[in-house]
This record gives sequence, structure tokens and C-alpha cells, in this order.
Amino acid sequence: MENNAAFFESARAKFPELAEKVDRQHVKYWGKQPSAAEDAYCWFESVSRALNSEMQREAYISESHAFFQFVECSFLTGSAEVKKCIDVAFAENLFWQVSPQKSAPYWQVLPQVLKNLYVDFHARTPL
Repeated sequence: MENNAAFFESARAKFPELAEKVDRQHVKYWGKQPSAAEDAYCWFESVSRALNSEMQREAYISESHAFFQFVECSFLTGSAEVKKCIDVAFAENLFWQVSPQKSAPYWQVLPQVLKNLYVDFHARTPL
């Protein structure tokens, strides 16, 4: 993946149901529909918000796992720009205001590379 716009487009294409949830979160927070050119970074923040909402409901675990694997692959093969987006916009915002009990099943399926990014920033796990 060359840049965040390509990462944005790829995520939306591979996970259309999640993209719909994320777009709603994005519009609620930012007040406009996201675009690859302008909003890719902010959109991945919205991905974390949408997943956190699913965690609160204890839903979407297998879909989250598939998305986490996609993000892990993108991190391992992506450019420095994509890696920074995943670290700062996505990983740092996961599990925000989600109880340890509700976080646990999602933490279990989160790939180690993303766990490392989370712990590097927060200095603890969400559990």
C-alpha cells in the first residue's frame, strides 16, 4: 500500500458493512462524508470509534478479527505513512471507554503487532 488514500479505499472495498458503520461515526464526529483524499487519517479514527461501539454491544467479534488481520497485513507491508496512520489514528483509539470485560474478546483476536502499538502508546493493555 503506497499511501493512506489507497489504504482507505482498500479497507472500504474489503469491509463494506464496516465502512457503512464507520461513515456514520465519521459524519457524526466530523460533520461530513469522508473522502480518500482529505479524510483517510480521520476515517481510521472513526473506524476505532465504530469498533469501540461494537465492543460496547459485545457484537461484531469475528468481523473485527478479520479487519484486524487486514490492518496487521497493511502495517507489515505498508509505507511509513500507512504505518503511522495505523499506529496513531487506529491503534491508539481502540478500546476507548470500553470496559476490560467487554474488551477481552477483541483483545484476544487483535494481532500482536497491533497489541504492541496499543501498549507502546498507553503503557498498558485495555484489560
